[in-house]
Amino acid sequence: MPKYLYQASYTSDGLRGLVRDGGTKRREAIERLAEAIGGKLESMYFAFGDSDVYAIIDAPDNVSASRAALTVGATGTASVKTTVLLTPEEVDQATEQSISYTPPGQ
Repeated sequence: MPKYLYQASYTSDGLRGLVRDGGTKRREAIERLAEAIGGKLESMYFAFGDSDVYAIIDAPDNVSASRAALTVGATGTASVKTTVLLTPEEVDQATEQSISYTPPGQ
């Protein structure tokens, strides 16, 4: 199942909810979100810096992964950045494929 990295940054409303409910309730909510799209939460961490939350979710496909990000973003309590993650084996498969490409100006 494909893996997706979600980076979330809370708004002030989102931070108030986190302070009120705590971190484990947020993890439980993200677990339920992952299950709702047919996936599974692999890991989740809170962090300092530009993003408040990092979560890796196994999701069936890009459409499902997008639905999760849209659902969270639509609440207005967090902005979400989603990154598709590739395994080393998938990168191996990509490097084994040969395609023709002409760079700009060539």
